[in-house]
Amino acid sequence: MIQSYRIDVYGIVQGVGFRWFAQQTANKYHLVGWVCNNSNGSVEMRVQGQETNVKAFIEAINQGPGYYSRVDKVLKHAVAPFESNNFAIK
Repeated sequence: MIQSYRIDVYGIVQGVGFRWFAQQTANKYHLVGWVCNNSNGSVEMRVQGQETNVKAFIEAINQGPGYYSRVDKVLKHAVAPFESNNFAIK
């Protein structure tokens, strides 16, 4: 079943390659949507795809891209389905 979520990620997630990591991870799990930086230092995403793939994506996001990043909190909220054919960095 296709699921759609807004995901907000807090921690050290800007200026450390986090959006690129999110895009690569979304592509790995065949998800569509987008990722952008927020002015409060968090990263916001819209993610849509098969429920099992979204769960795997969120598990990977919780780990972060590596040494320079730190994920403190990930919030997930269901949203209405949206149209997209890729996962974009905004």
